Amino acid sequence: MPSEVPPDSRLSSWWCDPATEYAFMGFSYEVTACQSRTQLISEFQDIRQHFDSRYVRLYGFCDREGFYDDIVEAAWQNGLGVHALIWFGFDGDDLWIGRRDVLFAALHANPKAKWVTRVLQFGSEPLFDNVLPHDELAAQVLSAKQNLSSLHIPVTVSELAFGYQERGGAQDVLDAIDSINIHMLPFFSQQASIANNSWPLVLQDLQFFIDNGNGKKMYFDENGWPSVTSPGVQPNSPDAVADVQNEHDYYVLLDSHCQDLKKVVGGGVGWFAHIYSDNQEPGYGIYDKNGVLKFAFSPRTSC
Repeated sequence: MPSEVPPDSRLSSWWCDPATEYAFMGFSYEVTACQSRTQLISEFQDIRQHFDSRYVRLYGFCDREGFYDDIVEAAWQNGLGVHALIWFGFDGDDLWIGRRDVLFAALHANPKAKWVTRVLQFGSEPLFDNVLPHDELAAQVLSAKQNLSSLHIPVTVSELAFGYQERGGAQDVLDAIDSINIHMLPFFSQQASIANNSWPLVLQDLQFFIDNGNGKKMYFDENGWPSVTSPGVQPNSPDAVADVQNEHDYYVLLDSHCQDLKKVVGGGVGWFAHIYSDNQEPGYGIYDKNGVLKFAFSPRTSC
């Protein structure tokens, strides 16, 4: 990052062309613990320096006043981009509206925010979780794009293929979003077994977006395989295996298909690891609850 905030004239050429972004992008990072600025700076430094991450994709919510300013500062200090998130949750409430407005205000008011916020996401899984009808969600995306146009921040929805498919494809949402941010969680497939057998399941969901996404850039943002099950993480196949070896094997599988993902329309698929630590979501972390790496993790950022 530069020593001072750049002039606005640089915004239009600030980011790398999305068509050059593929392979490992960074981590999903849950913020429901409302981490302190100090912790954010420390862990973002680890994400950037230890793993060569380019981005942090936020997950969950923190409604503490000024929290997104802490995110921005941690990202700025560590040369990371942020996939910001308007969290809908699972309760069908309308708290997301206030979160949307607070985030919009922070993006406009904080002079560093537009230089680290790569994309704004509506999520997580608003279609699958029946938060909004797809036409209303599409309208929210279009409104957000207008609100953020002067900041050059694109807008997307963080969603499963099935979330679109069970609503007839929700083509209005796919048409409205700037990039396609995909939840790739093959553990939950009814055909799931072990991670090493999951590539056809990945391709099946990916093909839906290739067929219906009009060539837009794609990311696997909520993307992983759990090492344990929990009340909210239960398989839909009796053969699906959740353990550390399979969590590890899933990321090795993606890494081994780097060239295949690079060839996908839109400039290749970039993928995130969901999630940074088991303290954030049990079973999905690259780190366990004691801060120890569960397995060697050094995926390629190019191929």
